[in-house]
Amino acid sequence: MSDLFPGAGYPMPFTPQQLRDHAHFAPAFPSTSSDALEAPSPDRSGRVLRAREWLGDQHIQRDYELLMQDLQQNNPDLAARTRLVDPLIAHYQLRLGSASVMLAAFQRIVNVDGNDTADFLFMPVSDASASDPARRGTHWSLLLVDRRNRQSPVAYHYDSRWGGNDRHAAMLAARLSAPLQPASIRQQENDFDCGVFVVDGTRALVARLVQTNGQHIAHLDDVVPDRRALQIRLRNYHGPG
Repeated sequence: MSDLFPGAGYPMPFTPQQLRDHAHFAPAFPSTSSDALEAPSPDRSGRVLRAREWLGDQHIQRDYELLMQDLQQNNPDLAARTRLVDPLIAHYQLRLGSASVMLAAFQRIVNVDGNDTADFLFMPVSDASASDPARRGTHWSLLLVDRRNRQSPVAYHYDSRWGGNDRHAAMLAARLSAPLQPASIRQQENDFDCGVFVVDGTRALVARLVQTNGQHIAHLDDVVPDRRALQIRLRNYHGPG
């Protein structure tokens, strides 16, 4: 893949905001004709999440900002070692970008003042198409890369829909030179909560890092997604975006 957006004649933007300015390429889920689902809210701030709406990248990023803010206040040491990666950066730059784009994005993520302090990378995985703007994705999952051993990083993929994103997660892990290890998460019981599993799974993993210093992170079978709590967090958070 070149350093251009698919079908476009300009360089791939490098910042999350520039990516969001080109929202027709963002992996925010489309409307659907299914009676079980609701069309996305026109509010791209991420504050509004309906009862049966698929999460878009803006919802995940907004909750990630809130989680990082809480972590910085309550556990600054772990916050300095943790990266909650913007879904658009994970999708377009780390997974689908050229080697140079991927490397540049990776270095911006892990380095703080020239020092690589990132032990844990949390990355939402989308099945959005790289080349077809109309195929903006139907599923989210979560990839955690554990880099405490810089020479031998490992990755864990948590997919709430029977391995629907296995291929995409494997590609992302391989680009980061992190072999996949066995991992599991509770399976969703509807067609619209995969994104809730991503944010609540991230929160559960961060809590385990706080409580056990990274023990028992391979399995999230006890995670119960709470859409209502997420709706309240998104609505009440007044941070960036």
